[in-house]
Amino acid sequence: MFGRRVRSIMHNSVANFVGVTDLKHPCVLFLSRSSHSELPRKLKKCERKPWVTSVNELKRIARLEKQERQVVQEVTLSPPENGLLIKGLVPVAHEVFAARNVLFACVSRVVESIPIYLCSLCGEVHVGHPPHKIKTCNVTGSQTNKEHIWKRGDMEDVLPVVESFHLYDRLGRAVSHNERLQVDRIPAIVELCVQAGMDIPEYPTRRRKFPVYRVAGRVIDFERRFPEDDSSGKEINPFGFWEERKKSIEDKESLHLRYDDIQGFAVRGIEAWEKMRSGASKLMQKYSVQTCGYCSEVQVGPKGHRVRQCQEYKHQMRDGQHAWQEATIDDLVPPVYVWHVRNSQEGGLLIDGLKRYYGKLPAVVELFAQAGGHVGENYIGLMREDVALPALDEEKWVV
Repeated sequence: MFGRRVRSIMHNSVANFVGVTDLKHPCVLFLSRSSHSELPRKLKKCERKPWVTSVNELKRIARLEKQERQVVQEVTLSPPENGLLIKGLVPVAHEVFAARNVLFACVSRVVESIPIYLCSLCGEVHVGHPPHKIKTCNVTGSQTNKEHIWKRGDMEDVLPVVESFHLYDRLGRAVSHNERLQVDRIPAIVELCVQAGMDIPEYPTRRRKFPVYRVAGRVIDFERRFPEDDSSGKEINPFGFWEERKKSIEDKESLHLRYDDIQGFAVRGIEAWEKMRSGASKLMQKYSVQTCGYCSEVQVGPKGHRVRQCQEYKHQMRDGQHAWQEATIDDLVPPVYVWHVRNSQEGGLLIDGLKRYYGKLPAVVELFAQAGGHVGENYIGLMREDVALPALDEEKWVV
């Protein structure tokens, strides 16, 4: 009876406070206003990455393809499955490539002013000075108190580069194990731009004039029957196929910033980061990218390679082959999440006792944020700046 009376009083108080008299669940008012968002859970070594497409859907597609192979008829494919480019995505490929160049230029400049720290045991990254005191080093050989052993990091620690085999013909056969040292490996996002229409003289690729067809599961390539000179793609106009070809503005212009304008580099860097990721996501909706379900290997193209170099969970059962599946943007451009420092100018030290009040950000975004760049709204839930940070002696009174 007493508990029912207390709930009735709380219900009436909340209703009078918000001006609503018909409430069944007043606690929803407080839960719905929380802007906190959780990071993806760190997978165990025995766990596979989440599937982008469900397993049942993949089985259904496989059954349909099996039925098509049993019927001997010509199947017309659409770009890019038929070997041709998607004209509307060629400018996007140029924009992604230009944004990547701007991003690397900005990161290389800001890193000279803001230090990067790397744990020599577990590989955790911290942006800014001093490095945090959060005890999360839990690997073989770590200290008993789980504290990190810091050393100076570099640009590659905040912006890692994922490589992929460069394919001259993305519809050709996969790279075999014996060819692993003969085929060039380039950044995966650059390979994605090349396959989407970006022409780089150092990495030639085949541009078809005639589409390929599929008959009973086999690909019929008419350009092989009637060989012609391969088009290098020089006639492709990234800004329209009916106008005179112009060189991309991003390739010509420099950043036009003073060397000591760190905030300017940070602002341009965040814009380039967002443009590169959003553009790459658009390309990945049409151009397939494969990743291993257990390791970080990525292959841009409709199928993965056959190089036996996987050393993760149960690789012996696969003879070292990768467990290929559809990749996401985080596989192509991995965000290294680091602890977010709210008052970087004051040299705030992050301590282990208050770690549940701290937020996280991708290392590149945190680097630019400490340099004066504006963080977008999609990272507000990760930063957790709306959470009041108590003093260390007040933390025990927090409910």
